Amino acid sequence: MRAVRPISFALLLVLVAPLAACSAQPGAHAWAAVVCTTLSPWRSEIDTLTSRTQQQMTSKTTPGQAKENLARLFDGASTASEKAREGVEQAGVPDVDNGQAIADGFLSSLAGIRDAYGHARTGIEALATAPSQDFYTEVGKVVSQLTSDYERSSLDTTKLESVELRQAFDSLPECQ
Repeated sequence: MRAVRPISFALLLVLVAPLAACSAQPGAHAWAAVVCTTLSPWRSEIDTLTSRTQQQMTSKTTPGQAKENLARLFDGASTASEKAREGVEQAGVPDVDNGQAIADGFLSSLAGIRDAYGHARTGIEALATAPSQDFYTEVGKVVSQLTSDYERSSLDTTKLESVELRQAFDSLPECQ
């Protein structure tokens, strides 16, 4: 059996070290920065879409126009939520205690929110626009279900607490 040559061992270290660095989990600050950078535009988009939905519910439009506008708004919120979910997924798993559970919790919450908006869009698209009073009553039911589904998708941070992540989220300008 031959001894490993020093040059071969050195070459192995040179090749393995970058691979190990690539597979390392991001630290709490790095992960929180990516997550906050991803979620900031998503929150703005959801706030805008929520405001538009409320305006749509109170404005005087035909049921057909309201149906089209609401379906478009809910589709936009679903798409924005999926984009945010993908961004958090790309952030990886934070290198903290329970990092996998925390990352999974964020992903699950965003997937649930995406699905809630998708179901609302499908619900709106399925509504008959006549008679108009019935249409608006049914829209109210769809929006109520959306609210319920959205709340069920909320991330329960009491079970996913990490001191390092809490400090990162509290201190990073991206998270303010």
